[in-house]
Amino acid sequence: MIRFVVLCLLLLPIVGFSQDDFLNEKPPIFPDCEGVEINALQRCFDKNVYTLIYEKFEVPQKILDEKYKGQIAVLFEVDVTGTFKVIYVDGIYKELKDETKRVFSDFPKIIPATYNGRNTFKQYAISIQIPLVKQEPITQDLKTEKQVSKLEEVSKQEFDRVNKGLQAYDNKRFSSELNIQFIHSDYAQFDRAMNLLGTNSHTASKPFLYSEVSKYYDFESQHKALLKNTETWAGKKLWNEHLVQVQGKDYWFIIDPVFDLQIGKDTEADFSSTYNNTRGFVVQGGLGKKFNFYSAVFESQGRFADYVNRYAESLKAFGPDPAIIPGRGIAKRFKTDSYDYPVAEAYLSYSPGNFLNIQFGHGKNFIGDGYRSLLLSDVTSPHPFLKLNTKFWKLKYTNTFMWMKDVRDEVVQDKAFLTKYVANHYLSWNVSKRFNLGLFESVLWTNSNDRGFDVNYLNPIIFYRAIEFETGQGAGNALLGATAKYKFSDNVNAYAQFILDEFSLSDIKGGEKSWKNKYGYQIGIKYYNAFKVDNLFLQLEYNRVRPYTYSHNTIVLNYAHNNQSLAHLWGANFSELILIGRYCLNRWFADARFIFGNRGLDFNNGTDNFNYGGDIYRVEGDRPFDTGVEIGQGIKTKSFYGNLQAGYVVNPASNLKLFTDITVRNFDPNATTTTTFSNNTVWFNFGLRTDLFNWYFDF
Repeated sequence: MIRFVVLCLLLLPIVGFSQDDFLNEKPPIFPDCEGVEINALQRCFDKNVYTLIYEKFEVPQKILDEKYKGQIAVLFEVDVTGTFKVIYVDGIYKELKDETKRVFSDFPKIIPATYNGRNTFKQYAISIQIPLVKQEPITQDLKTEKQVSKLEEVSKQEFDRVNKGLQAYDNKRFSSELNIQFIHSDYAQFDRAMNLLGTNSHTASKPFLYSEVSKYYDFESQHKALLKNTETWAGKKLWNEHLVQVQGKDYWFIIDPVFDLQIGKDTEADFSSTYNNTRGFVVQGGLGKKFNFYSAVFESQGRFADYVNRYAESLKAFGPDPAIIPGRGIAKRFKTDSYDYPVAEAYLSYSPGNFLNIQFGHGKNFIGDGYRSLLLSDVTSPHPFLKLNTKFWKLKYTNTFMWMKDVRDEVVQDKAFLTKYVANHYLSWNVSKRFNLGLFESVLWTNSNDRGFDVNYLNPIIFYRAIEFETGQGAGNALLGATAKYKFSDNVNAYAQFILDEFSLSDIKGGEKSWKNKYGYQIGIKYYNAFKVDNLFLQLEYNRVRPYTYSHNTIVLNYAHNNQSLAHLWGANFSELILIGRYCLNRWFADARFIFGNRGLDFNNGTDNFNYGGDIYRVEGDRPFDTGVEIGQGIKTKSFYGNLQAGYVVNPASNLKLFTDITVRNFDPNATTTTTFSNNTVWFNFGLRTDLFNWYFDF
């Protein structure tokens, strides 16, 4: 019986609606419509609605100033008490929507509509013309066929309303949750602003978000200062603007072409010239205030200086492809002596609150204040990552989870590259206005026992070293590190890093220079507006890493990806001194970099096949001795790298630069093998480049 009653209650509304055409129904009635013939009641109602709108509607001053012409679509109802209620308003300006709601809230109560003699509600659709005019009654009852026509009319205008909703592009990227492309020379331009005494910034975890840097550096005014005075569309696109820039109320996006067109000459090479030919595009934008996206696709062919080509081919992956271009990715052969290397980078960035940013994508990250990083660098190929940046009080906490590949022949399984996983924690603490301290930990593991991405390492706070012991010491490779920075003044600060791969206190006390003491350190100093010259930046940095650091006693658990180090591109067993100078004036820029190095390389000559600790991909057990381990052991090699570059920023919006540079490289080992020999290079280069990432040719 209960089921029968429920079924009847469900069917009654359907039956009632289907009989609507045969029942007595009246529209709502304004006081001056009483006594009007029933067939004229609807038109009388319509007339009163439009009259009240015309009398009460006050067009906001902003709309008058902008001389807007259009219409507002309104859905409203008169309820069973005779009260007007707005259900939906569609208009370009929030001010127009608010005014529409205010006007209808000011309508008087009237006699409600009746349905079969009983009070009922009625819904209507209307449009209000702007500028305001005394419109003819065209109000439509949403329960009639005429209302359907009106909705169709409104729907057909939706595309035009979207077009009319476009706004002038106003550089929303400068305050967005997008990354500022990590380029050392570009970061130097706002590095001082972030390191002033008293700032609560955190400068080691890179790349930075525009939203965090914009608190210290005025991107908008700097951009405007570089604009050229041009009125033509072509002139604006060439010198000042993005190729495509679209902005609406709650969205924006920009599209730019990408070029890296270079021609050069290596004086020691047996081929005629070097070149690079990159074409691509980059798309970036935002939906709302907290969600942003970025995507870049590159198609490239190139032939570099001879030492770069040889290094690229030494990184060769399993399979037919001849090389891995340093920092970019696997390359196939192009023609007879060049490479074809496509690359794609992308990420999504979302900040649910002011304290948290979440990114998921395919790209690179960096930890440190120096030119090099001993913790996590951007010298390797792009890779998948998930990153969480949490900032509050004096702390910034970065969690980075990465998916890496070991592409060597000896670890390939079923012709597929071996997957490695990395989880990093980095905690930055501003101890005082001058002093910052950072703590770093990392663990790397593979799919041993089919465990895949081990959920043990998803915990964002726990110490990885303890987890490594729980899962088995051979199951992962953990590293610990620390950073520090001290601001002597607004113009001078010093920084440092320390990386610890393995530590044996007894061996340190023994003083026998055990191989187990696997560590490295970095110290550096930065000088802004050097010698009171605005925009002159100087940097001095020293890096030293002991043999066998970043390597492991298993073949796969080295701190590397795509045959390239995740930290310093030299691997281990080296010391290095770097001098850098940068200067910019308006759109002109100049950079100088000098690197002096000592490192130890392996012989691998059939007689001496020992691992001397520089190649982090080699197993530690191949070492020639356990004590007396020193930096530079093996083939002692001195190197010098110098690079001078000057150029002009063609378009600051897309970071398109015209440049020329010269590289001088002297590589002087004290023994010669088939892969290690003395080499002197002078490499001239000239090109047009959309600057989006760092090239590292200083190996």
